[in-house]
Amino acid sequence: MIADEGGPDILLHANVLRNFGQSSVADRAGVELDVQQTERGRQAVAVHAINPPDDLEHTGLADLDEIDPEIIRNAPLQPARVKWFDKGKGFGFANTFGREEDVFVHVEVLRRSGLADVQPGEALAIRVIDGKRGRMATEVCGWETAVKSSE
Repeated sequence: MIADEGGPDILLHANVLRNFGQSSVADRAGVELDVQQTERGRQAVAVHAINPPDDLEHTGLADLDEIDPEIIRNAPLQPARVKWFDKGKGFGFANTFGREEDVFVHVEVLRRSGLADVQPGEALAIRVIDGKRGRMATEVCGWETAVKSSE
């Protein structure tokens, strides 16, 4: 991580990120965290928020660009698990709790949500809409993040 005010890099250990409820962070995402100086340099000790990169105005997905943003914002967060995701292909699928239909997850939706990648079996909370070609995720967040935001 690079601090806004400059200086040496900040180590963000995977365990600190997992404690926040995510397993990855998108490039150029804004991360609010607590930092401590150690013998080995600056290290993050807690993550408070991850904000999507500023340069992602459009998803690049025609299905999402054509839907009223209010509908997307009002879609409820639903518990889900990643079925599979291939970062190289730029997409994957998840299943929401209690439903058999797959939910399409595009890499641009992950990036816009502040994530870089997700793993099979990972628990998530997602907002889902019915697109032209079926159900698709419009927002993806870590399970713990969703629980914290609802409290």
